[in-house]
Amino acid sequence: MFGTDGVRGVANKDLTAELTLSLGSAAVRVLAAGLDHKPVAIIGRDTRASGEFLEDALAAGMAAAGATVIKVGIAPTPEVAYLVDALKADLGAVISASHNPMPDNGIKFFAAGGRKLADSIEDAIEDALTGEFAAPIGKEIGRIVDNSAATSNYINHLLGSLDTRLDGIKVVVDTANGAAFNTAPNAYRQAGATVFEIHSQPDGLNINDNCGSTHMQDLVAEVKKVGADLGIAHDGDADRCLAVDADGNLIDGDQILAILAIAMQESGKLINNTMVITVMSNLGLRIAMKEYGINLIETPVGDRHVLSAMEVGGYNLGGEQSGHVILADSATTGDGTLTALHLMQRIKQSSRTLSELAAVMQRMPQVLINVSNVDRNLAASHPAILKAVDEQRDLLGAQGRILLRPSGTEPVVRVMVEAKTQDQANSIAERLVAVVREVAALPA
Repeated sequence: MFGTDGVRGVANKDLTAELTLSLGSAAVRVLAAGLDHKPVAIIGRDTRASGEFLEDALAAGMAAAGATVIKVGIAPTPEVAYLVDALKADLGAVISASHNPMPDNGIKFFAAGGRKLADSIEDAIEDALTGEFAAPIGKEIGRIVDNSAATSNYINHLLGSLDTRLDGIKVVVDTANGAAFNTAPNAYRQAGATVFEIHSQPDGLNINDNCGSTHMQDLVAEVKKVGADLGIAHDGDADRCLAVDADGNLIDGDQILAILAIAMQESGKLINNTMVITVMSNLGLRIAMKEYGINLIETPVGDRHVLSAMEVGGYNLGGEQSGHVILADSATTGDGTLTALHLMQRIKQSSRTLSELAAVMQRMPQVLINVSNVDRNLAASHPAILKAVDEQRDLLGAQGRILLRPSGTEPVVRVMVEAKTQDQANSIAERLVAVVREVAALPA
């Protein structure tokens, strides 16, 4: 039931009010087991219309299991993680499908301290959906309260992480009509930046609709139109950040990580001179970090895997090409607004343009194809597909990479190829996609 980042599906079809209520109850029983006090849970959501009824269902399930529920309303995922820790809550939940289309929705949970869940805990919650339990009654039932004012505490926390004000920085922000439509622009303004907003008027239906970190054409146009120093794009729940420079060139998560890693290394803040990345990170990032003497640790895709490796090693920087960046000195999960603030701080402190800063890393030509209507498990294990991958990998040698994996958030198989040239990457990817479709196609 749990994918790379929580439970997701089409709202009111896959993710129903009934299932959501049961998930809320199960999460409290697992995450608050053994406590000697009434558990406290924080709930936030993005701007999807379906989040309104799912929020009520989740709160009802949690309260019915005995938790005091604090609903903070529309809030980015990292805000909920922060509040779980700051308010000493026992668990938290975000109702969001991140960058997915509006009809989808999802639920992801946080444990005490704002930490993402281990696979074993997610398994326990899933098992508890069908388990028997003695429901609390009388004074032992939970209560539900609203606290939308908590956002101001979160913004103050973000601003407190900066060493330098951002006066003079001119930025365009695209909030994807999502959870950060209010938080991100306000944080940037309070830090001193001049802010232009696009796609920051959510109506419940327009989240991620040709905007945000998955559709950046409007951001590019607006940056050029107003002569901004940079543009920032968030996804629906604002746990990721991508950027464009003054000329409209995309600055992806790998480049942002490179910029921040070097900045932290220079200031002596990069713990053990190490950064955590995923298997999807571009080969160019690996090459650049080697030149700067920065060590890399690689994990599977998913910021919770990155965070887990960071916690084990005590590291304070990690992230993904998609724009999930974890600055562990100030956050327990990917935080797009925090990332953007520190990216702008680097521009300000270095007196260099974003284009100049991003030039430390040269992205290897890369292609990523999402193959739908195939058996994801079969595509990851069929001998014919594995043979084809090995053959193409031998062809690339040390000058490229191939990654073929089932998505943990969408019903697709991802085929990623890096090579010396874009044409070579494209041709190899197309060959592999053809094999996947031939061998693992689902019945029509």
